[in-house]
Amino acid sequence: MILIRRIRPVALLAVLLSGPAAMGEQLPDPELREVLRAAASEAASFADRFHAEVWLTDMSRRLARQVEDPEERIELLTLVHMEAARVELPPELILAVIEVESNFDRYAVSVAGALGLMQIMPFWLDEIGRPNDNLLHTDTNLRYGCTILRFYLDKENGDLRRALGRYNGSLGKRKYPNKVIDKLSKKWFKA
Repeated sequence: MILIRRIRPVALLAVLLSGPAAMGEQLPDPELREVLRAAASEAASFADRFHAEVWLTDMSRRLARQVEDPEERIELLTLVHMEAARVELPPELILAVIEVESNFDRYAVSVAGALGLMQIMPFWLDEIGRPNDNLLHTDTNLRYGCTILRFYLDKENGDLRRALGRYNGSLGKRKYPNKVIDKLSKKWFKA
C-alpha cells in the first residue's frame, strides 16, 4: 500500500539540485532559461528562486513531448506546483494524474463528459453553486482536481491507490491507480 501524508516534497529537491548538466544532458537554451527565471520569480509556492528553477527545468524537460511550447509548459508547471502546494500534494503526483487523465490536453472531454486536464465532472459546478466556472481553464481545472484528490486521499487515510480509485470512479479496481503510480514512478519521480 502506498501512503502519502501531508508533507512537502522536499526529498525530491536533493535529487534535482544536480540539474540536467550533472545528469549528462545539455543545458536548456538561453531563451528557456529566461522563461524559467521569470516563472520562478513569480512562483509563490516555491521555497526560493533556486528551487523553482531546478524543479521547473527538470519537469519542463520531462513534459516537452506533450507540451511543445516552452512558455506554455512553464506556465502549466507553475500552476501545477502552486495548486499541489496549496493542498499539500506532490506536484509530480498531479502531473502523473494529468498524464493519465488527459495526456496534457486542456480541452479534453471524456466519453462520460469529464473536462480538462484533470478530467473534472461538470456536475461539481452546480453542486458547489459555481455554474459559471470554466473547467477548461487550466487554473480552475487544477484547483478542482487537486482539491478533489486531496479530499479522497484524506478520506482514505493516505492510501494513494484507494484515493486514485475514488478520483477515477473505480474504487476497488487496480487498473487506474496502477497507471498513475506507474507514470509517477517511471517518469515524474525518476532520478
